[in-house]
Amino acid sequence: MATQLNPKGLFDVAFSFMASRTVLSAVELGVFGVLGQAPMPLDALSAKLKLHPRSARDFLDALVALKFLTRDDQGLYANTPETAAFLDPAKPEYVGGMIEMASRRLYGFWDRLPTALRTGELQNEVKDGLDLFDELYKDPDRLEVFLGGMSAISTGPARALAARFPWTDYKTFADVGCAQGVMPVTLASAHPHLRGIGYDLAAVRPVFERFVTKHGLSQRVTFQAGSFFTDPLPDVDVLIMGHILHDWNLEQKNFLIAAAYKALKPGGVFIAYDAMIDDARRENVEGLMMSLNMLIETRGGFDYTGADSRGWFEAAGFKNVRTEPLSPGRSMTLGTK
Repeated sequence: MATQLNPKGLFDVAFSFMASRTVLSAVELGVFGVLGQAPMPLDALSAKLKLHPRSARDFLDALVALKFLTRDDQGLYANTPETAAFLDPAKPEYVGGMIEMASRRLYGFWDRLPTALRTGELQNEVKDGLDLFDELYKDPDRLEVFLGGMSAISTGPARALAARFPWTDYKTFADVGCAQGVMPVTLASAHPHLRGIGYDLAAVRPVFERFVTKHGLSQRVTFQAGSFFTDPLPDVDVLIMGHILHDWNLEQKNFLIAAAYKALKPGGVFIAYDAMIDDARRENVEGLMMSLNMLIETRGGFDYTGADSRGWFEAAGFKNVRTEPLSPGRSMTLGTK
């Protein structure tokens, strides 16, 4: 008997924007933070969130069906263990910053994907000739959202790198494009002998220093202002670039890798991590979607495979180059000078 074809899988993907917008809205409206205080019945929760009576029940029950909330027999809504840990802003593991950025910025820009696919041109708020990072960094509110998003997607890699890299062999490191400072804080917290630098544009300094001070690491983690295309990189044992290379075109990628090689002393290590595409370009949906996001967000950026990055590292002069899984959805390429 011939297999009967079913279009459900096609529809599930095609209409997944509905589920996505529901979750993005929940984060933006503060659902998980409110329920982090205590479970609540429908009326109290909808009043707290200022939901319209027509929308409240379907919205909250949709979150139950999507497994982002639970609802018990008494009608009390509550966070799941995962949303309690990761989507309540009061928790140290909060990763909702990236979701907030997706809700406020990326969701609308992705509506322009067909135009980007036909023109090869970015489709975000700087499509009229401005620079993305200049625009993001000059607006304090937008900058906070962006840096929070970068922290959200860097927390997992930071913890994995703290646990897996042989830090006992090194004394200093710098996180290039440090954003809020999750990577330096995580590494310095896990390894008391390390001294770290967060390297980014000057506008990031107050956000970074507040974050570092909050974690009691101001004596060992400092900020260095600079632009990595025009200023020298920090003089340290290990240089890290996370979610940096994919922002730029091939020529710029190679420039940054060469700059890292130049900055390091013999024996120093360069680590770059991203949502790397699998070498066969068939499996890592996240990496491929991220590359399409770079199409929308940047003038020439794209995500890449581990094999691509190993070739670039070796061309710059790095030895013992290898690519390893880092955290779910992220891989790193390492090379030694």
